[in-house]
Amino acid sequence: MSDPSVEDWPGDPWDQRVASALSFLRRRLSGQYEVDEFGFDPELTDHVFYPILRRLYRDWFRTEVFGLEHLPDDGAGLVVGNHSGTVAMDALMLSIAVHDEHPKARHLRLLGADLVFRVPVLSELTRKSGGTVACNPDAERLLRGGELVGVFPEGFKGVGKHYRDRYKLQRFGRGGFVSAALRTGTPIVPVAIVGAEEIYPILGDLKPLARLLKLPYFPVTPTFPWLGPLGLVPLPSKWLIEFCPPIPTADLVDHADDPMVIFNLADQVRETIQQTLHRLLEKRPDPFGR
Repeated sequence: MSDPSVEDWPGDPWDQRVASALSFLRRRLSGQYEVDEFGFDPELTDHVFYPILRRLYRDWFRTEVFGLEHLPDDGAGLVVGNHSGTVAMDALMLSIAVHDEHPKARHLRLLGADLVFRVPVLSELTRKSGGTVACNPDAERLLRGGELVGVFPEGFKGVGKHYRDRYKLQRFGRGGFVSAALRTGTPIVPVAIVGAEEIYPILGDLKPLARLLKLPYFPVTPTFPWLGPLGLVPLPSKWLIEFCPPIPTADLVDHADDPMVIFNLADQVRETIQQTLHRLLEKRPDPFGR
């Protein structure tokens, strides 16, 4: 939501920034902003969340993006990516890539694990930034509403895998994402992300501590927990993101409950991402180079 008085504000850039910030605060305090049925707050996302993440995306990870022409300009699309990196930083960077690099500046509506929505503050932030629970009913509602939806079928198996298994895709579960795409006739856009594996390389997993804290894993990396809070700073790896040609599903709507069709499509998506990862790794011989 733009404010015409800010766009026409005279003076230097700092005057405009101050005026824009004051206008933003005025709208927030007066409740003049929109939130959708899932809790998504696009204004807060664009003005607060994205500027913070953008610094990591551009300056720290030096991200390059390929294949943007494979993302739809409008209408629904199911973006399916590999998952890694100890924390879900790849999902956040993918959101920035879609918004900042796509000509229509689209928002990617991420599907997250139940654990994310059981943590009070994290749950609120995730909802406000456009995320929702990774379940078929929510995914189908978003897709029928013409949204771009992002899903990571590896789940915690991908995020928590050891560094020795980097860029080896884990099992894709039962293919629920394929079922959601089939039921809505939505094209599936595979995406390969290189770079996240190196930000927090997992060397070990303290399983007793993970069970105590009710976490899927408790990572040991070269910097965490040895350096305390400093160990939470991600290493500055070079990121490459490539969107692959979409896989159409409109002619398979009647097969949404066919296990064989679901399995074959999920396997096709997985193999596409795996092969693209191999190609991107050849393009990026130095994980921390420019």
